[in-house]
Amino acid sequence: MNNGHGGEDQHKSQASLDSRFNQTLKNVQGLLKGRSIPGKVLLTRRLDPPDELILQEQSPKYERSFSEYDAGTSDRMDKSGEVEVHNTHNPNEHYTGNKLRSSTSNVERVAKEVQKSAIGARATDSARVMKFTKELSGTTVILERLRELAWSGVPPYMRPTVWRLLLGYAPPNSDRREGVLRRKRVEYLDCVAQSYDIPDTERSDDEINMLRQIAVDCPRTVPNVLFFQQAQVQKSLERILYTWAIRHPASGYVQGINDLATPFLVVFLSENLEGGIDNWSISDLSQEKISNMEADCYWCLSKLLDGMQDHYTFAQPGIQRLVFKLKELVRRIDEPVSRHMEEQGLEFLQFAFRWFNCLLIREIPFPLVTRLWDTYLAEGDALPDFLVYIFASFLLTWSDKIQKLDFQELVMFLQHLPTQNWTHQELEMVLSRAFMWHSMFNSSPSHLAS
Repeated sequence: MNNGHGGEDQHKSQASLDSRFNQTLKNVQGLLKGRSIPGKVLLTRRLDPPDELILQEQSPKYERSFSEYDAGTSDRMDKSGEVEVHNTHNPNEHYTGNKLRSSTSNVERVAKEVQKSAIGARATDSARVMKFTKELSGTTVILERLRELAWSGVPPYMRPTVWRLLLGYAPPNSDRREGVLRRKRVEYLDCVAQSYDIPDTERSDDEINMLRQIAVDCPRTVPNVLFFQQAQVQKSLERILYTWAIRHPASGYVQGINDLATPFLVVFLSENLEGGIDNWSISDLSQEKISNMEADCYWCLSKLLDGMQDHYTFAQPGIQRLVFKLKELVRRIDEPVSRHMEEQGLEFLQFAFRWFNCLLIREIPFPLVTRLWDTYLAEGDALPDFLVYIFASFLLTWSDKIQKLDFQELVMFLQHLPTQNWTHQELEMVLSRAFMWHSMFNSSPSHLAS
């Protein structure tokens, strides 16, 4: 209100606006790192990044680890001092699509400012490397702290160790770790000898058919990445998948599981192969290193799928349930999109089933997959439910576009999404929106009631 001191009021108003913007900037930086805590979210950011040059001298591996597939990895948002952000909505308030769309628009605007801010990615990456190093160097890793760090991205050369820990394959106690890994790798080789390295005459007809299907699917796996076309890579993938299927008869092999093995294969090979994946040759490795990589892939794939068993059993009921939740969430967040898709007769199962089946591996550039999986694995047992929020955020990236398409155009568009030029920035935006919507809705499940 103008009380006669227009200039002074305008100055105060601008100062207040700047203050709110700066606070929002801090909050979004935290959100890009974020994890949900019921009631409120503790978010933090580093104000004074350490000199990255000093850290690079101390960590030569860190410099080596940045291949073309990880150069943009977002290990950016970290915590040094705390910023407390309370959920701003009334738990009983019904969020309308317009409010959420407005909120999303503001966050996107601010997030773009975050990306332009003075905090350089490499400098903040260096701060994150120090924190990861501290967590991993103790005699016992505190998994909850490791999850907090890993949620917003793991430094590439640390991924193998961090992923083994997050999945519970490697024990938190450092004294036991090497012995457990050695024993599990021997156990994998025994499984291969008993189930894979046998003549077809010792297999049932179902097992023969399953092995043939796997042999057909392996060359189709990530076809746009030449590395996966190497015969030895496909043979390793075949061994891993068939051994897993034999050991898990309730589901057996289901198409799509071949995609889920690929991030593990790349991450565990990265321990022994340098440079970009396009220059890798698995034939450069000893048989022992290949066997160790296969074993680690096998056990980590098993741990991942243990948390979503009904996704791959008969009729895949777990996926169908999550597709329904996705439809409900999109209806709550963006009613115009939901209504348009319904008017066009498009069912969510027609496009989202593949998303849940392959965890978006076929939808985004493969170089971004390992970053996305840092967040997946950090979610732990909560991953299946959090996927709904990630996929809603992913879909609504194209909210305006979707509302202009008819049925046939929608089907074609959603099966061939324009993500080929995506960078880590677009992926981080998807994850930040997913985090915010999870914070809004997860404590109010009535919002998603049918």
